[in-house]
Amino acid sequence: QVQLVESGGGSVQPGGSLRLSCEASGYSACQYDMSWHRQAPGKEREFVSSIVRDGRTTYADSVKGRFTVSQDNAKKTQYLQMISLKPEDTAMYYCKVDGGVCGVRYYSMEFWGKGTLVTISS
Repeated sequence: QVQLVESGGGSVQPGGSLRLSCEASGYSACQYDMSWHRQAPGKEREFVSSIVRDGRTTYADSVKGRFTVSQDNAKKTQYLQMISLKPEDTAMYYCKVDGGVCGVRYYSMEFWGKGTLVTISS
């Protein structure tokens, strides 16, 4: 099992910034591929960003140029730096482990955190 704990959510005004963190624990020998997803009230959960162990990143079109994902493999933590926030960024943000290398073998995984709430409002 992998446990994920998100932090850094809060309420800011449009144009503001937030930095989300997600720390993974459970398998000390593993390095993870991780992603962020979000779910706004009344909407389906959607992909926001991903980062794999070699640092390659992917973003949803709606956040490109405003959000930056990074990862500290040693700390098994991913971060999501969000700038120029808009009211439509309001959502619960979830961290996810998509897979990982444990030792020399890659394992496909699916573990979710409980989420951190981001509210953008004036």
